[in-house]
Amino acid sequence: MSGNLPVQSVTADYVQRVADDLSANRSDQERVRSELAWLQDELVRLEDSEQVLMKMQEVLGGTPKQTAKQSKGGKAAAVPAARGSNRKAAGKSAAAAGRKASKKTASPKKAGEPTWLELTTAYLGGQSEPRSAAEVAASLTEAHPERAVQVAVVRNSLEQGVAQGVLERSKQGRSVFYSPTAPASAPSGS
Repeated sequence: MSGNLPVQSVTADYVQRVADDLSANRSDQERVRSELAWLQDELVRLEDSEQVLMKMQEVLGGTPKQTAKQSKGGKAAAVPAARGSNRKAAGKSAAAAGRKASKKTASPKKAGEPTWLELTTAYLGGQSEPRSAAEVAASLTEAHPERAVQVAVVRNSLEQGVAQGVLERSKQGRSVFYSPTAPASAPSGS
């Protein structure tokens, strides 16, 4: 009967490793989904900005390239091939993003509303301790019930803040916490 103990111990080790790997895999999936959602949102913002800029350009009289394109009836020959193919790809991505966005219940950001990055950094600026993405999302949900808060979007905004150097990321075990970066202290003139 003592021969069964090592087998049970090895089995228990494998069960724990598989559980840990599964948890890590799910965390990676959530992270990638968050990044994908942010990229899709960013693409929609860029496309909206492009439309506004194109309308402004049209009102202002356009550029020689724009005028040449319009005089040829908008044929693709006036646009370099690389740009044309990028626009097709962007159009397909925009259509996919539009379909996905229409399935979501999240309300879009209205003009004049703060961005998620602004909301997250402002919230963390008022905290005395680092907070997790879930804690930040929960607080933003309470503070802004008119906006559909998604943890993945909040996490992505927090990571954007880290990339821009306005937030710091710290890990405690498997948990990730965010806090504002410490302001650089001015050298004393004594």
